[in-house]
Formats: sequence, structure tokens, C-alpha cells
Amino acid sequence: MDNYNQLMAGLPDTYDKRPGLLPADMMKSLSLVLDRLNTKLETATALMDIDNLSGDQLTKFVLQRTGIIRNPATYATGFVTVTGKGTININDMFETAGGIQFRATQMAAVNGSTSVPVKCVQLGAIGNVPASQVTQIPVTLAGITAVTNTLPMVDGFDEETDESLRERYYLILQTPATSGNVYHYQLWARDVSGVGGAKVFPNSFGVNTVEVRIIDTNKLPASSGLVAAVQTYIDPDSTGLGSAVAPIGCKATILSADGKNITVSATVVKKGGYLDAVVIANISGAIRAYFRDVAFSDPYVSYARIGECVLNAEGVADYSNLKVNDNIVNVTLGDKEVPVLVGVNLV
Repeated sequence: MDNYNQLMAGLPDTYDKRPGLLPADMMKSLSLVLDRLNTKLETATALMDIDNLSGDQLTKFVLQRTGIIRNPATYATGFVTVTGKGTININDMFETAGGIQFRATQMAAVNGSTSVPVKCVQLGAIGNVPASQVTQIPVTLAGITAVTNTLPMVDGFDEETDESLRERYYLILQTPATSGNVYHYQLWARDVSGVGGAKVFPNSFGVNTVEVRIIDTNKLPASSGLVAAVQTYIDPDSTGLGSAVAPIGCKATILSADGKNITVSATVVKKGGYLDAVVIANISGAIRAYFRDVAFSDPYVSYARIGECVLNAEGVADYSNLKVNDNIVNVTLGDKEVPVLVGVNLV
């Protein structure tokens, strides 16, 4: 029953309640006010549940209650090999054919070929370009004739997602971190932008040592730069001197998770109009999404779940002869391993 009907029901029958008369009009006006107040109350109540929050509201809620700060986006970095005879100055520009730009972060003299450190001008994963993509010089540099990147650009991460921030919030509530316990090291690792998960192994290298294995936000093995950033934050140089967040006397060693290479092959019946390359890309995307779900959580890669990814991929009508690493069984993952898709083949 809405507010108006409740108000009318509570009005004594000694009043004439017919529509259009004063008692009914007064109750109608009052019910409109109460309706608005009820809506505000329902909205405020919903905002008390973290699962209903997103964006800035979620950021503020988590910060006020736990002190956890949403991890910001980072710039991709790497090196370019510059050819010619001249000087590279800080902020000299290089770019991909698609217009993703990188600035030199150090001055360098070039006489032949020289490696120059660079940083993407845009925040986020957009800067994680593959090798041999940074080949353009948008503004002529005297004496410089060519540029390329022999290795991929790495460690460009988008701002922490709502899902990841909410996960860290629940982690601190459900796994109390105190006095450098296992949960504390997990939280410390996740404090660093780009870290998507951590596993802690006490006494791996002897008494009073801690091994922390990390993955990035794509749930893949972490780069050397990300490992170094976490090492610096927790225990620089693994000294146990208490110069960072780790307690005195406990030597922490940060390492990347090991990648378990996975190759998938199958005979696929394609739907009309789909090319092999498109189907392979769709299957690969589905499998990578599944791998993100199992990284550092499941002890194996499921053969059946891989089949589900293949069958449900856009452009696939049916499949047969599915093999995962040339077998038809689950692939076991070690405690320090995460799955890495290295190829999908249509046979």
C-alpha cells in the first residue's frame, strides 16, 4: 500500500474522504512529500552496501573505512634503439604507426645505435605495445635516421577497477592483516599499482624469510619492473632492516609467478562469414578471460572449461579433437604458476 492509501486509511471516517475534497487533497500532498523522502531513504540505504557502489563513491567508501587508496593508472615504459649520429634530448618523441607516442626520459649521445629509455605519454595499458612497433619519429631529430623497440613496452596499467578495489576491501576485512602475517604481505603487494594478485610462502629461503610471488592486473607473470617496485615497497634489497613496510628482521624476496604455457588446438565448425583469424581471436579472448579467473586460485586448468570457451566463442558452431598441451586432460598448476595462453590452433 502506497503512502496515500496508508494516510487515507488512518484518517478517521468522520471526515469526508471523497476525492477532490479538502481531507483527500491534504493527504495527497503529504503523500507526495513522503514518496520523495522514501526514495531518498532507499537511495541512502543502498549506498551503505559496497556492492552497490562504483567509481568515486566506491573510492571514498573504501578509503574512509580501510585507508585503502584506489591504485592509479601508470605509464608504460621501455627502451627504443635509435640509429644515426646525433643527440637525443629528454622529451624527444617517438611513436607507433598508430600514433601512440613515447618520450625519451634520458639524454643520450647516438653514434651508430643506442638504447634510449622512454615512457608513454598516455596513461594506462594503451602504451603496452609489442616489439618492433615504435618506428616513427614525428618531429625530425638532427642526425637520427631510424628507431625501433626490440622488446615490448611494459607496465602500463589502467586505473584499478571497481572489481579489484572491492576485492581488496573484502580481503582486508576477511583476512585480518597484522604484525607482518601472511595476509599483511598480500595486502602490501596489492598496494602497488599493477599488482593483480599475490601468494606468500613463509621461510622459503630459511628462517625469517618470506617469498612473495606476484602477478599483474592481467593475471599474468609480473614484469621485472613491477617486481622491483613491490620489492622496494616491502623490503628494499631483501635486507630485513625494516626500512620499508616489512617488519625488522624478516627478509622479503619478491618474485614473479611462473608462467605455465598453454597451447590449445581443435577442429572447429565455423558459422557462416567468419574467418579463421577472427575465430582464433575470439577463442583466445575467451580462454584468457577464463585464465584470469583461475590465476592464483585454482590448482589446474580445466579441459572441460577450455572446451566451453571454444564452443561459446563468437563464430563457433561446434568443435571436436580438442587438445590442451597436446592432451585431453586437465593441466596441473604449481603453487607458484599461473596459466599463460601461447597459442590457439585450428586443425
